[in-house]
Amino acid sequence: MKIGKDLVAASATPLILAILSEGESYGYAILRRVAELSGGRLQWTDGMLYPVLHRLERLGQIEGRWGKSASGRKRRYYRITAQGTRQLVALRRQWQVVNETLGDIWFAASEASAQA
Repeated sequence: MKIGKDLVAASATPLILAILSEGESYGYAILRRVAELSGGRLQWTDGMLYPVLHRLERLGQIEGRWGKSASGRKRRYYRITAQGTRQLVALRRQWQVVNETLGDIWFAASEASAQA
């Protein structure tokens, strides 16, 4: 199943903040975690991820630092900030409303079509 660009874009911020709420991470690990959480149905690219990480960093919702991987390679690690945690709480509430609303309308639509 292909997930549309609009839905991917809308879900990127809450997904990244939620992943970083689990602990510090870096770009490739975030990409792998998204694929893992979605059962492989979401396959993000570097070109999609890094602009969002840079925007979240500019907004003060995450902080990045340069470090070295186990292999000695330079890598940028990100962590969620207190502001990012507050934003994640707000986004979670918003997504719950959207999810409940869609569930209600889809249930009503399926009931109506079953009765027709």
